[in-house]
Order: sequence, then C-alpha cells, then structure tokens
Amino acid sequence: MNFARDPVRVVITAEMLHAAQLAASLAHINRTIASPVDTLTGVLGEMVWAQYYFGDWHKHNLVHNIGKNDFNQVEIKASAFRFNPRLNLLVREEYRAKRKPKYYVQVIIDVDPKNPTIVPETNAFICGFATGDEIDRAPLREEKSKRGGAAGFRTRFISILQLHPIQEFPKGLAQF
Repeated sequence: MNFARDPVRVVITAEMLHAAQLAASLAHINRTIASPVDTLTGVLGEMVWAQYYFGDWHKHNLVHNIGKNDFNQVEIKASAFRFNPRLNLLVREEYRAKRKPKYYVQVIIDVDPKNPTIVPETNAFICGFATGDEIDRAPLREEKSKRGGAAGFRTRFISILQLHPIQEFPKGLAQF
C-alpha cells in the first residue's frame, strides 16, 4: 500500500455542519466518547464521503445505519484531529467482530484536539482506504484512556501513510 499522495480535501459548509448537528442529536451511539465532538465527527465523516463519492453530501443515512455499515460494504472512520501523516486508521476489535465491511475509509476533520471545535470552512481530508482483510491482519493494541490506564478496548491500526490512495477506491460499491 502507498500513502494517498494527495488526500482529498472536502470543505465543511455551514449547511453541512447544521445538518450534521441535527443528525448527531438524533444518533445515540453506545460507545466510549473520547471527545465532545465524537458523534458530530462521525456524522460529518459520512457526509464528507458522500460529497466525494456521490457528489452530494445529502446521500447518507446516519439514523438508519446505526449498528450497520455506513455505506453497505464501506465503513467510514472519522477523527477530529490536526491532520498529519503520523495518524492511524483505527478499528475497534469488537466492532470488527460484529460487522465485516469490505472497506474502511479514513476521514480526518482538521481541528486542534485541544479545542476540538468544528466550524464552517473546516477542512476534512479523505486519507485513503484499507480492505477488511488488511484490517484483520493489522497490529492490535490496547487503547489508553485520556486519564491514563487502559481504556477497556483494543484496536487494529494502520498508518494513514500505508492506506491505498482514495482515488483508487472501486466505483459502484458504496450505497446509501
């Protein structure tokens, strides 16, 4: 695998952000929350993918997809963090055991993690993708809590430098 030489940049619009805030308020996801913008980040990650892949950010079904893959065979992994090449695509071990999408796509919403505020005109970067088989072979690590100590879950991880370029993602696979 090679780093996506040119990650795709999608600018989050005011309309997109407002719709994501509404959708995030409807979506209660039972999981560990690491940041106050975790749910919003996940919703925006799906919208960013829909904008890139379908040409229309409205083509996502967040509320109907809870507990399922985001786009049929495609799972979007979104993080709100300052974009840099040292980041990883992370897949929680228990989530991978429940669902087995063919592809994982990494979206980074470029914010300062010390002040994770997402505003209109924030850049989101689609960094690349990995196959489910590549995730299954990826190293496994115990995650740490922000307060120190074990977080209580493990993740498979692949450096974004090792992801397949998003420009090579197969057409016609993702469905909303």
